Amino acid sequence: MTPLFRLAAKSLWNRRGTATLTAFAIAVSVALLLGVQQVRTEARESFANTISGTDLVVGARSSPLNLLLYAVFRVGDATANVSWETYQKVANHRDVAWTIPLSLGDSHQGFRVLGTSTSYFEHYRYGRRQQLRFTAGKAFADAEGVVIGAAVARELGYRVGDPIVIAHGIGEVSFTQHDHHPLRLVGILAPTGTPVDRTVHVSLDALDEVHRTPAEEAAAAAGLPLDTTPPAITAFLVGMKERSTLFVMQQALNTYRGEAVTAVIPGVALTQLWQLVGVADTALLIVAAFVLVAGLLGMLTALLTSLNERRREMAILRSVGARPGQIFGLLVSEAAFLALLGAVAGLALQQGLLALLQPWIEAKYGLVLALGSPAALEWAMLGGVVVAGAVIGLVPAWRAYRLSLADGLTVRV
Repeated sequence: MTPLFRLAAKSLWNRRGTATLTAFAIAVSVALLLGVQQVRTEARESFANTISGTDLVVGARSSPLNLLLYAVFRVGDATANVSWETYQKVANHRDVAWTIPLSLGDSHQGFRVLGTSTSYFEHYRYGRRQQLRFTAGKAFADAEGVVIGAAVARELGYRVGDPIVIAHGIGEVSFTQHDHHPLRLVGILAPTGTPVDRTVHVSLDALDEVHRTPAEEAAAAAGLPLDTTPPAITAFLVGMKERSTLFVMQQALNTYRGEAVTAVIPGVALTQLWQLVGVADTALLIVAAFVLVAGLLGMLTALLTSLNERRREMAILRSVGARPGQIFGLLVSEAAFLALLGAVAGLALQQGLLALLQPWIEAKYGLVLALGSPAALEWAMLGGVVVAGAVIGLVPAWRAYRLSLADGLTVRV
């Protein structure tokens, strides 16, 4: 530490009450700025990592964003369903490698229920083409099995073997419980940081059984054969054998005359979705930046207010040999030191709040905020805070520079 910086630190310690409040104001502003930036970064990654390795998402005719929201993010509802016949035509196409049927519309204690097939656990990928893994149990093999995401297991405290009753509708409270056909938990998925964590997975056969009418139940009990083919599904995912055939298949589905369907490429739709959300995202960052500016202006006010009280101090320093340039440097150093303290405290505050709120944010919003060293952009922000503090310190430093020795020793009445 240079002598000038050491002198600035001792001067601030002499005024530690005011200095602490000023540094705390900057710290809160820095914590808010870093927090917003991390949420922006993690949210963007979460959007991008929700689904990977899937070439097409196909559903009833609607906007690409709406299709992506309900089929991938489990938000909202489909405008209509896709017939099983259309699904089978696509699944059996020579250029299609695999398909995953998706059937939505039920829930379990506020969590969405997804009807699908075992191909979901074989082909669904997230992040960097990561496969779904199990922390307990395995994939369902019959119409009785249920597989739940990590967030469902954590919040509801379920274990393999527990009975689960699904309900009609997607509300947190439902008056139509399918308790006549309870299912059994057979697997718990590892955390993914995607909507999969908050999803209850069952087979299409299970959905067929829980939605049977009393007449169909009686027929099944009597051993009569029943048609278990789903009349329709909500949407389905498609993986192509060759990427070169992707656009041909998309065009064929979007112009398919047998049924009004929409086929979207997940990456393209995700980009459009982020552009839509990015307006509010950028606005939030701007607000956080203005809060930081307000904190730095508060520091400027504190330095200017204390300057008149320190005129005699400046004069004494001049009388013992301090040059005007050194007085100038002292005030700039104090401002930079305050900004540095605020930046360091703000980083610590942001990390502390993140560690405290991380489980709640993940459980409530499905957003995983990783603890760790700040990224390059965040380090640049912290450096910018210190530089901005030093620049703001030029104002009181210039005023102190202009104070003469005689003015400082004069007693004002």
